[in-house]
Amino acid sequence: MGTEERGRLYIVGIGPGGREHVTPAALRAIAASEVVVGYTTYIRLIEDIVTGKEVVTTGMTREVQRCTKALEAASSGRTAALICSGDPGIYAMAGLVFELARNRSASGMVPAIEVIPGVPALSASASRLGAPLMHDFAAISLSDRLTPWEEIDRRLHAAAGADFVIVIYNPRSRGRKDHLERAVSIISGYRRADTPVGIVKAATRKDERIIVTALGSVPFEEVDMQSTIIVGNSRTFVWDGRMVTPRGYAGKYEL
Repeated sequence: MGTEERGRLYIVGIGPGGREHVTPAALRAIAASEVVVGYTTYIRLIEDIVTGKEVVTTGMTREVQRCTKALEAASSGRTAALICSGDPGIYAMAGLVFELARNRSASGMVPAIEVIPGVPALSASASRLGAPLMHDFAAISLSDRLTPWEEIDRRLHAAAGADFVIVIYNPRSRGRKDHLERAVSIISGYRRADTPVGIVKAATRKDERIIVTALGSVPFEEVDMQSTIIVGNSRTFVWDGRMVTPRGYAGKYEL
């Protein structure tokens, strides 16, 4: 049986949530799919464009189940879409799909797989804050559900010590209330207390909230799993309520 006969799986990034940020390619992939699989919250964001399709939803922490169901649907000869928020290759499902597909490949039951990129949370959040990612940056997730805290700790030290702008994903949840405080404490060993920090909750969605503060004044209680945090480097400044990280033009040209 050829790959085309076995079906196709689109791994679709729908962006940060606002409909205007869902790409035309993502909309085409969803429209072409007979089966749509995704986390319940993400499916709700696009429920008007999946009407009439077979929709499979699961709750949080069911990533393996979602990816398996999407692969099975596509391997049976159908076209399926696995829905991810942001970009599917950034803290999302693309990697897990390929891991599962590799394990299934011995049986030959692997569909054609195509990754459809989406606007990632770091880009959406940066746009709301100004221009904080104009120079080198590192993205670090504080979730230790899949990564030991010891590794997260080591990466925070490395990124902070190298003066990277730091994007923090999964900063705080009900089960991880102290992780963000620990991360800020680590970064504070390398950065001044007045280092600009931006917090964007629910970027591009109707309940979006933007906070520009400083490393020594992070409002921990205001942060949740819908938040993305950007910690500036030693040159990041705030102007007119916007975070800006210089690229270096001022040192080379007359501005």
